[in-house]
This record gives sequence, structure tokens and C-alpha cells, in this order.
Amino acid sequence: MPLCYVFLRMHSTESDESHPPDTEETSRVNPYIPEIGKPVPRADAGAKATGAEKYAADHYGEDLLWAGVRRAGVAHGRIRRVDTEAAAQLPGVIAVLTGRDVPGTNRQGIVHKDQPVLAVDKVRHCGDGVALVVAEDRATLQKALSLIQVEIDPLPGVFTADDALRPDAPLVHEDHPQGNVLLKATIQAGDGQAALAGCDILLEDTFHVPVQSHAFIETENGVAWQEEDGKVVLVVSTQAPFRDKWEISHALGLPLDRLHIIGPYLGGAFGGKDGATVQCLLVLAALHASGRRVKMWWDREESFIAGYKRHAVRMDYRLGARADGTLQALHCRLYYDTGAYAHLGGEVMALGMEHAGGPYRIPHTLIEGWCVYTNNPIAGAMRGFGVAQVSFAFEGMMDLLAGKLGMDPLELRRKNALRRGDRNAAGVTMTQSTGIGDCLAAVQDHPLWQERKAWKRGAGPFRKRGVGVAAVFNAMGYGRGLPDSALAKVELTTEGHIRVYSGVSDMGQGNATAFVQIAGQILCQEHTAIELVQPDTERTLPSGSASAGRTTYTYGNALIKACEELHRRLIGRTALMLLSDTLDDLELLPGRVKNLASGREIPLTVLAAMMAPEDRVCISQFLMPVVRDKLDTGKEFVIGFPHLLFSYAAHLVCIEVDKLTGAIDVKAYLAATEAGRVLNPQSFEQQVQGAIAQGIGYALCEEVLMEKGRIVNPDFATYIIPGALDIPEMVSLAVESCEPSGPYGMKGVGEVGMNGPLPAIAGALADACGIHITGSPLTAERVLAALQKQQETP
Repeated sequence: MPLCYVFLRMHSTESDESHPPDTEETSRVNPYIPEIGKPVPRADAGAKATGAEKYAADHYGEDLLWAGVRRAGVAHGRIRRVDTEAAAQLPGVIAVLTGRDVPGTNRQGIVHKDQPVLAVDKVRHCGDGVALVVAEDRATLQKALSLIQVEIDPLPGVFTADDALRPDAPLVHEDHPQGNVLLKATIQAGDGQAALAGCDILLEDTFHVPVQSHAFIETENGVAWQEEDGKVVLVVSTQAPFRDKWEISHALGLPLDRLHIIGPYLGGAFGGKDGATVQCLLVLAALHASGRRVKMWWDREESFIAGYKRHAVRMDYRLGARADGTLQALHCRLYYDTGAYAHLGGEVMALGMEHAGGPYRIPHTLIEGWCVYTNNPIAGAMRGFGVAQVSFAFEGMMDLLAGKLGMDPLELRRKNALRRGDRNAAGVTMTQSTGIGDCLAAVQDHPLWQERKAWKRGAGPFRKRGVGVAAVFNAMGYGRGLPDSALAKVELTTEGHIRVYSGVSDMGQGNATAFVQIAGQILCQEHTAIELVQPDTERTLPSGSASAGRTTYTYGNALIKACEELHRRLIGRTALMLLSDTLDDLELLPGRVKNLASGREIPLTVLAAMMAPEDRVCISQFLMPVVRDKLDTGKEFVIGFPHLLFSYAAHLVCIEVDKLTGAIDVKAYLAATEAGRVLNPQSFEQQVQGAIAQGIGYALCEEVLMEKGRIVNPDFATYIIPGALDIPEMVSLAVESCEPSGPYGMKGVGEVGMNGPLPAIAGALADACGIHITGSPLTAERVLAALQKQQETP
């Protein structure tokens, strides 16, 4: 059982002189042991700051070739002809390939293999690839791509979920047995929608959220080459290198032992690199490059057109409650637009449906979901994974109910908040740590809430102020139906260092630092003596994807067991060398094992020289526990439902609205988050604040605009994300608890913060101006239109 304790602590951002310094230079002078619970510097900070750490985008090589894709540019159509002759004859072109040159199945996809590497007969969205070019340089590559003549007979398209569900709708996939419906599913608890009839209050509304782009700094890229023995090596920006290996093998018909995937640190991902992007294309190019390295790097526009997006969703809600505000029944219908291919659409919808009732007790629920194909860009995983969307709806309904009752919106949430032992809206018993009540209490006690009325009165001319709250949660891990496992490997090197082999990617969230802390905590070594190997399918072991708030939880649990075993071995082997008849006097210290009774010690370098190579390596596996409830619902989900573990948060936002322009200015933000025990306060706060910043963009300005499936704002000049001046000062409160199943009591914190800003800001807008907007983002134009309509209404 991992070390664990229960308490409530609020982390401030004030410095603590007892903690190690932040600079790499000082760290070299004063080595420290990276222990659990301390804000230790990030393990990758120095190398990234100096440019020593290479992202996939930094890998080139001598005699480099470049690869690129000719995109369809048509949302739906039959391919009549792809003429590559002019491109193939261009000097400097090495190869021009079409779908008919793809070996294997020419199909990729995490769950459903419905996406071609290169389209052969039909295109289903504008970003479909129809040809692949390999050339000597980027200029030649672009010229060759422009010379490829593609003739496509346009077909009628479907561009909304409503269009896709019409009986006479054109089919995106003619061979799909359910037509344009990728997945239809139902979750029911209690008496379902029948219980609505007995409610004192019944509210209805419909909410809409748009497509969002991940907007990571490092766009999709990689470099690949074929070695003399036929093996293909791929260095790629990915969240799941081992799964990439399996996807490439399936799509291109290559044996698994002919593929070697290396996953360096990522320059951001947020779910957008969870699945094949450049992987199959690059390996295909490498097979035609005669051993030379081939690089592919999508520019921002191609990333928008061909990369994955957050699902647009329409949400129809009916909520019933007693006169005292006790929630009784919920019926909602959710329509997820998954775009041209399945990717993770069904799984995203499943998680959204599981969270559709919020972190509340609702005894009777009927939650229906439709995930549909359209001819829009492919939707997939993004931070909040289907939950960010429904959070807007269920919290919007809570604000409507509070207004109907004349009740304090925070008190209403506290009244209905889940407690351990309750059943959630999906019918799952909350057997693990359940901290939403403590989060709401922390917000209620904070000065931003206590002093809100006086602050609102201080608004200037033509300005209105409002304060909004939101209670949110987010499941951890893959859920039932898929083993959520990690394999950790740790080694004592011949230099006397500790080397941790991590099979899960670090896309900036800081799990690498957590792994160094765990090793430091158990093995008592200074940070300079702990090395970390990033994912490499020939050096590290399969540990799942960097997603679902699972990486530190699953890999961390496995790493604890591996480090504890290595600790036992080092003590035991030292006893042999010192001829000790007891282990009790031996202590593992930085760089050595010491007999505290006799004062004798063995340096780790000497110990490593004595131990056989296989004796210096320890491997351990961890499998995440799953829900034990036997639910008679949600059976349409093959994987991903239900979940056992959740992180919780309560958010508060203070906004100011310009009545003349409709612009919203976020003035202050507070987040109280329960994610078990905090292993590293600095990393915890960075995750919370980063999620809030991304969530503010989702709330106020981010929307991928499309016309008939074609993106019209595929760059940062027209797709607006928040800048530093758009983000307020943020207060992060860590409401600590203990999750007994987690490493040192922790849970994942990376996603839950994304879910709060949109509903909190929408609630603050209603508080400030009395307008209830159910479509996002809350742009100045949309707010101004609502204000004008309000003035026109008698």
C-alpha cells in the first residue's frame, strides 16, 4: 500500500526557502534529493531552456529528404483521377505515391479502422490525403505537390449532426451498417425520464459548443528512415508510441519487429497527437527513400486542415428538482459530430455521457447519445475529452435552477454535491475519494466569494460586473473494457546512477518530473544521479498513451514497485559484500549504501560492478482498478465506460462586461481542485493554470469556422487564442485528499481544470447582465446581440 494520508491543505504561491532552488545553475552547485510533496524543479527544465533537449521537430540528419501530402480540398467526392506524372518527372522528386501504392490494409484508426492512409476511391473531408511526395528539399516538394492533378466528382455532403441524421442524408461511409451514426448509446439510472413527471420544477434548454483546435506550439511532425536490416526507425511527436507501432503495422502490413518508434518530449499535444497523424505517411515514405532520412512537418494551416479537433456538440437538457432544490431527474440528448472518421468519437461521447449529470446526486437519469459521421474535419481527443462540452450544459442548467428558486448558486451545488458512497448520474457508486464538496466549501470561504457583492458595485460607467461558479469533475483512465496498464523499468547503471525507462510520453504536463521524484523518494538519490529515458519501443516498455489523466497514476504505481524492488536488491547485495548478517543497519544514501552501525559503506559504482546486468534492472507492472458495479446500462460501449476514479474542482470567476461592445474581461479566477495528494505543488499549479487559460479561450474566442466542411480560419491570424494579457491572475487551491489506489495518494489533475471556465464565465455573464447564452464561445458580438435583444424585449 503506497504511503497515504488524509488532510486538507491550501497551497499558496509564496516561495518556500526550504525547497530547492529553481535554476539549473544553482541546482548543479547544490544537488538535492527530489522528494514527494516538494515543488522540485522540472527534470527537463534546464535542457529545454538551453535547447539541449530535442523535440521531434529538432531531428534532421544528413542527406535529408522531405515528404508532404497532396490534400483533397473537397469535403466529399469520388476520386476520378490522380495524375502524378508531372510531379514524378520534376528533378529532385524521389517518389510520388498514391493509395494504390500503400501495402497492408491502408486503414488506420485507434478503435475503428476506417481512415485511409491515402484515399483511393473517395474523399470524406477536405484534409484527406490523395498523394504522398518525397523530394530532395522543401521547395521541390511544394512544387511537386502543386503539379499533381486531382479530379474529384463532388458528392452532396453533411456538415451538421442534424443533417447527418436525416433519413435521406448522404452517407459518409456507405458500408457502415448504421448509416451516418457511428454509435448510438443510452445510460439510464433509476426511473429515467419517467421521474420528471413528479418533479416540482422542470427546466429545459439546448446548448451548443463548437469545434476547437488544440493550438499546440509544435505541429505534427517526425523523421523516419529504413536501416540496412530493413527495420524502419521513426522519431515522432506522439502521445502513444507503442500504439503507433501497432497502427503502422496494421495499415502498412509491416511486421512489428520491423518498426522502431522513438517519442521525444512533445511541444504540446492536449490529445491532438493521440492517434496517427504523420506516422503511417512517414514510414511509407521511408520505404521508398533507399535508406535516407525523410522528414515531414505540417505547417499550421495543414495542422488545422488535417489534424484532429474537439467535437462540436448539441445538448438538449431537461432537469427536474424538488421545490427545495434537491435534484430528482435528468433527461438529456447529446449529439457529437465526429467528422469524417471514427477516431475516438465513440469513446469521447461515452465519457461525455458519463459526466452529463455533473458531480451531483441525481437518482433518475436517462442520458442518450448519438455520435455521427459528417464531412467535417476529424474530431478526436482533446483535454476534457467530451466532458468540457457537457460541463457547459449541466452547469448552465444548475444556474437556471438557482435563478428559478432564487437560491444561492453555490449553495445549490453544495446541497446536491456527490459524496463518497453516493451513486452518480450514470449509476456508479462513488467508492473512492470524492472531493467536490470540499472544493465548493473552499470557494465559499474565499474572499473572492465573500466580498463579491461589494466588488460588483465598483463597476465603472457602461460596465457590468458578475461572478460565476462551476462545479466540475473528470474521470481518470481508460475505464472498463480496456486494460489500463503500465510497465516500469528502473536500472542501476555502471556509473552508479539510477536510470528510469518511461514508456509514456511527456507532452509538457510534467510526468517526467514526477517519475524522477518517485525514484528519488524511494532510492534516496540526488537529482543529478537520476536519468530518465523517454519512450522508445526498443528501450522502454508499453505503458499506454499519455492521456486521460492516467500517466503519473499508472506508471507511477508501477515505478514505485520497481524502485522498491531495486532498493531491496541494493540493500541485499550490500549485505553480501559487507558480510552483514542483518539488513536492519543498512541504509541507501546518495551514491552509496552504508552500514550505520559500523560506518562501512559501498559506493553504488562498486555495487553495480559486482551485480550482473540483469540483477541491476527491475521491472514491474500496474493495472488500474475498475468499477465493481454490475450496470445494466451503457452496454453499447465496447470500451471506456464506466470509470472508477474522478478528480474534482470548483471554479469561481469575476468578469467585467463592456455594455457598449459586449466584450468580456476576466478580472480574477479561483480554482479549488481535489486530485488526491499533491506530489509536486509547482507542477500541480501549472496544470491547473494551464487548463484554465485554455478553458478561457474555449469560453471567449476559440471556434473553428467552417463553410461546407472547409475551414475558413486555419491560422493564428484568424483563429484567436488568448494572449498573456487576456488571462487574469489565478488562485489555485489544492484541496488535498488521499486516493488509496494512487501513488502516494495522488490522482490525475491535467484535465479537470479545462471543464470549468466556460460554464463559470457563462454564469458570471448571467449574473452581470441577466442574459443566459447557451451557445459558445461568448464573443463580444454574441454578447452584444444578446444585450440588444434584451433591451428590445418589453
